[in-house]
Amino acid sequence: MNKVFLLGANREINRDKQVVEVNQVIQMEGYSFDRYVVYEIRKNDWGLAYKLINLRTKEFFTTDIIRPLKEKFGIGYYYDSENPQFMGALEVAKLLQEAKDQKQAEEYEAEQERYRREEIKAIGRKRLAEILPDDAKAVIVAQLRQDDSDSYTDYYSYSTQRVVILGFSKHTRDLFSEMRKYAANFEETAHLAEYNEDYEHREKHSMGDGYYLGKSKYRGWVIEKESIYNREQIIENFSYTAGQEDNIRIKGLQSKSENPSITKQIQKADSLQFEIVDYSEKAIAVFGETRPIKDQLKALGGRFNPRLSYKGGKRAGWIFATTKRAELNNVLNLK
Repeated sequence: MNKVFLLGANREINRDKQVVEVNQVIQMEGYSFDRYVVYEIRKNDWGLAYKLINLRTKEFFTTDIIRPLKEKFGIGYYYDSENPQFMGALEVAKLLQEAKDQKQAEEYEAEQERYRREEIKAIGRKRLAEILPDDAKAVIVAQLRQDDSDSYTDYYSYSTQRVVILGFSKHTRDLFSEMRKYAANFEETAHLAEYNEDYEHREKHSMGDGYYLGKSKYRGWVIEKESIYNREQIIENFSYTAGQEDNIRIKGLQSKSENPSITKQIQKADSLQFEIVDYSEKAIAVFGETRPIKDQLKALGGRFNPRLSYKGGKRAGWIFATTKRAELNNVLNLK
């Protein structure tokens, strides 16, 4: 028997026992409060697995525990045992196909993003290898942090939105005076160039962020120093940053180290290639690197399709009414 005991709810759940049917609508309680439909039920070594589609987002989910709503306790999936709701088989089949198309489109976009990042990283590796001094012991970088904390749940964290290389150091000592010096190289961090004891943070303990210069640990620009223990590894670590020319803010670098061939590669990587074709009498299709402008394309009334017919095969693209051609030309010419 595959059983699990829910301590908070004080209930034992038998995961071998089926509690809902295919096409039945269930709901999430205590978190998103979204509704789902069960499109498949599978048996595995640990019991039953319920395959779900979120009715709002059309995303796929899987769960092995669905409890009756009348015994609700905590966050989880629940079904109404007294008034069960069902969707029609054709309606679920249509929803399933839409969810598959959406997932395929997302995977395609993710693959395109991986290609784009690899192109930029390849440029960055070459560029950083040329400008990184042989005697450099550390890299001075600025990070733009976004506060992702949730005080309600006592969760504190941040995400890095951008990294800028400000300079290189010939030693590994943590000196705030050195960080302030390099802060002046970038207009967004210039305010950190002036001495302010409150901006100096020393967190050398096990859970700390080391030495860093900034107003806050969780938001805004922060400057820190990263030691170079392995030249190839540091180049790889900062290859994406260095691949975007605007993220290199080293004083005097352009006049001394600018490489025209690298600049040309960066511009080529940043440019986006598109193709507009007549798809039918009333429709045109756009193919190419559309992910960076997908919001504009949606705003113009475009519909993304991961399997449009194209030169005897299938390719992802956007469908528009022929009346949108002039507007599309304007948007694409800006890119």
